[in-house]
Amino acid sequence: MDDRTMLKIEKLNVNYGAIQAVRDVSISINRGEIVTLIGANGAGKSSIIRAIMGLVKSHSEEMTFISPRDGKPVSIQGKPAEAHVKLGISLSPEGRRILPQLTVEENLTLGAYIRDDAKGISDDMEYVYSLFPRLKERRKQKGSTLSGGEQQMLAVGRALMSRPDLLMLDEPSLGLAPILVDEVFGIIREINAQGRTILLVEQNAFDVLEVGAVGLSGTGAELLNDPKVRAAYLGG
Repeated sequence: MDDRTMLKIEKLNVNYGAIQAVRDVSISINRGEIVTLIGANGAGKSSIIRAIMGLVKSHSEEMTFISPRDGKPVSIQGKPAEAHVKLGISLSPEGRRILPQLTVEENLTLGAYIRDDAKGISDDMEYVYSLFPRLKERRKQKGSTLSGGEQQMLAVGRALMSRPDLLMLDEPSLGLAPILVDEVFGIIREINAQGRTILLVEQNAFDVLEVGAVGLSGTGAELLNDPKVRAAYLGG
């Protein structure tokens, strides 16, 4: 295992009854990286990220998280989501799933439910507001009154409130206008530049992540120049 490794997964499998959604997927993520899973709807991307978070039952030969806080490898296979959050893993789920009856501020506070450091929580809320100024303007408004883009910002902000080392984002661009997609991804790059490792799930390509298994892997530049990816995006 590379000494930069934060998350290592070997032969991950996820089944829903008789249906195998993920088969023998292996992933390695290094500290400071942005790693993206791309592929068609139903390819198994969300099942992978939910398995990492402990939200669905899974089986793997190895699922190890190495916290940069102490450098100790910890097996996260079979542990509940709360244990993962305490280790430094957080998820902004597909569909945002904010609590619409609560205010922006209350939603963010819920993101820090495992913490008891009032000053740190206050500082991190201001940090989220610095990333998303519109959330500060609307901090007393209920989540239900926000636009789709603002709700996505709130979902990301809420995930940041646990102060994660690994931030996982499931389809953050889903349903957003192109100008808002650019804004959200700009903020994701900023979050990464400030030291957080990011695992991102995105749709858009049909053959890159084959159904339930990794079809291709590589750097962004390598995949961009791969004929199979070009065909998926450009129809060649």
